[in-house]
Amino acid sequence: MRLVILGGSGSGKSTQAQKLCRYFDIPQISTGEMLREAISGDQLPGVYTNVSDLGRHAQPYVAKGELVPDEMMIELIRLRFKKSDVNCGWVLEGYPRTAFQAEELDFLLDDLGQKLDWAIYLQVPEAVMVSRSLGRSLPDDQPEIVQRRVEIFYDRTIPILEYYDRRRCLLTINGDQLPEMVQQNILTLLSIP
Repeated sequence: MRLVILGGSGSGKSTQAQKLCRYFDIPQISTGEMLREAISGDQLPGVYTNVSDLGRHAQPYVAKGELVPDEMMIELIRLRFKKSDVNCGWVLEGYPRTAFQAEELDFLLDDLGQKLDWAIYLQVPEAVMVSRSLGRSLPDDQPEIVQRRVEIFYDRTIPILEYYDRRRCLLTINGDQLPEMVQQNILTLLSIP
């Protein structure tokens, strides 16, 4: 199973990605975690190579709540997809964030002989995204940064939904429910009992 989880900041992407990874026994690829590790210099041994330079260049964007430039994100994903643990499936969370990145992901998967099964969009009202994000204790979850990320989500991420919808691989889920209900809805739409 190869899945992309889409949604705004605080929509439950990480929670659902973790649940789906446990359910399918596949790795979770979280670009947020990868960026935080790259920026802090705390690289997991043997997981990434050549990431600290990317982290140094990405840090100013993350600090302001802006999207990291496409080229940097594409390279980060490319490095991660070179690892053998993703050959049998994965859940990608936090990427793509632009329609261009979605296309680049398709090109990368073609090169690797893989195909995306589904893009899952967790639809959550803006007020819920903001309150959930502010309830976390991540260093980049400050009110003005969270608000900026939500604005960017609506501005730049919505075209991704159209991109995946045209490819008939978009599943839209009401993310404003208990996490267990959201997971059950996802599994139902994936036709898994």
